[in-house]
Amino acid sequence: MKILVTGATGYIGGRLIPLLVQNGHDLTVFVRNPDRIAGRWWLDKVEIITGDILEKPSAENTFGEFDAAYFLIHGMGGKGSFAERDRQAAENFARRANRIQKIIYLGGILPKSPEGRTSRHLDSRAEVGRILRETGRTTEFRAGPIIGSGSSSFEMVRYLTERLPAMIAPKWIKNQVQTIAVRDILAYLFAALEKPPLDVVEVGAPPVTFLQMMQEYAAARKLRRIILPVPVLAPKLAALWVGFVTPIPNSLAVPLVEGVVYPVVGNNEKARQHFPEIVPTPYETAVRRAIQKVQSRSVETRWSGALGQDKTFALSDWEGLIKETRSRLVQASPESTFAALTRLGGDQGWLVWKWAWWFRGILDQLLGGPGLRRGRRDPENLYPGEALDFWRVEKIVPNEQLLLRAEMKVPGKAWLRFEILPEENGVRLIQTALFQPHGFSGFLYWYSLYPLHKFIFSDLINAIVKEAQLPQKT
Repeated sequence: MKILVTGATGYIGGRLIPLLVQNGHDLTVFVRNPDRIAGRWWLDKVEIITGDILEKPSAENTFGEFDAAYFLIHGMGGKGSFAERDRQAAENFARRANRIQKIIYLGGILPKSPEGRTSRHLDSRAEVGRILRETGRTTEFRAGPIIGSGSSSFEMVRYLTERLPAMIAPKWIKNQVQTIAVRDILAYLFAALEKPPLDVVEVGAPPVTFLQMMQEYAAARKLRRIILPVPVLAPKLAALWVGFVTPIPNSLAVPLVEGVVYPVVGNNEKARQHFPEIVPTPYETAVRRAIQKVQSRSVETRWSGALGQDKTFALSDWEGLIKETRSRLVQASPESTFAALTRLGGDQGWLVWKWAWWFRGILDQLLGGPGLRRGRRDPENLYPGEALDFWRVEKIVPNEQLLLRAEMKVPGKAWLRFEILPEENGVRLIQTALFQPHGFSGFLYWYSLYPLHKFIFSDLINAIVKEAQLPQKT
């Protein structure tokens, strides 16, 4: 089939595209910035349309003819109202999709509240589904928390259980939740290609409580954990605690927690009727598979890989940028030097001044930034656009360049760039810290930290050189 996919840098989109390519479909990917999908093995097997779904469509920029399109765009995590962004994106997509035969959308099961309340996040998901269904050509899958290596729901359970041997929790952790394994939701999305538009289809595994989700994780990891439900603990307070303990930022933790304050259980009868071949994986099996993926370092996509709505910044104009450059001769190959660069961060850390990096991460976290919580998807390999602690991989050229953009809270914009240039008897490693200050506070920030940065950045490049020159493992 001829298929259009949006949300290529997202958790689900990044896994669905390889599945579609491997099955021989003619794929077109709609992205804001094609640099963000560079390095993917499937890149030369798809056509790319560049554009911003938030820009109002015109007669000239409607999509072409497609047998099906996947709408996997989500505005949560960016600045401002994610509900407004989601609404605008859905309306613009629907206007541009007049020549698309079928739209497949992934939304969320609405909580069962006696007062009729849901959550801002799930209300927004439902509104997007309604807008797309008004085209008369949509299948909207509604699912609960997705369990898979790198998913936000799995990461939340994982970090809470791993880091807290004992915890008090709100009484609503005893509410039932209908989870779904990532491989199962991908199976539904893929199988929908062969079906006519089905309107709303609720999917999921046998329900468990959020308490059971943590207990099952603890059992799989052979951890002893004490979890005490208490009558009163406000959702926002609980979400702030989740945001502090886990890699999930507050902007994402709050809507995630609000979504389980009430039971989240759907009616699977329609799914069984139209997709009898798919038998949802029980939570216990799904969580064990996710743990195995993490331990084997084979996480394909991660919740933090999506770009959100923040714009990227090209370094084409040096005017107004403060630069701090260091270079060293490395007696090693470009490959060894590049490998040392791409191992930075995550569990390995930043090689030197680890207490300073830790303190900066905690400070950023308290200010509402990501801190060091996000870590990295893979301990050795990086993709353009993915998160690396409180950085974003802005550009990566194998054996030549790595450009990181800071997403920490700073009064300006900041980058850390590494370049590898061939030289006699090795390579020249050039490390450049760049800062574009915002107002007087930006200049004050940079120059007040300069004495500390002088030592940290000097020691960092020296440590990278040392790592690159180590004998290579065979």
